[in-house]
Amino acid sequence: AGDEVVQLYLHDQVASVTRPVKELRGFSRIQLKAGESKRVEFKLGPADLGFWDRDMKRVVEPGKFDIMVGASSADIRQRATLEVANK
Repeated sequence: AGDEVVQLYLHDQVASVTRPVKELRGFSRIQLKAGESKRVEFKLGPADLGFWDRDMKRVVEPGKFDIMVGASSADIRQRATLEVANK
């Protein structure tokens, strides 16, 4: 039994400016009994996908984002890809 901190990281595959390889965008501390598993949900919105561009404007660019979930940035256990399209 113990606590686990589930962490959500994003990576913008192609951006107009250099972006982090893994950017922490959420976390949740959960308590687990021995042998137990739990489902953890995260909600992502425009603020989570956006960044400051070269003109210092907050933008969300179209493209693919890697979504990674794990116990730490070095211990990624689930991966998915999200595609953001033009409006």
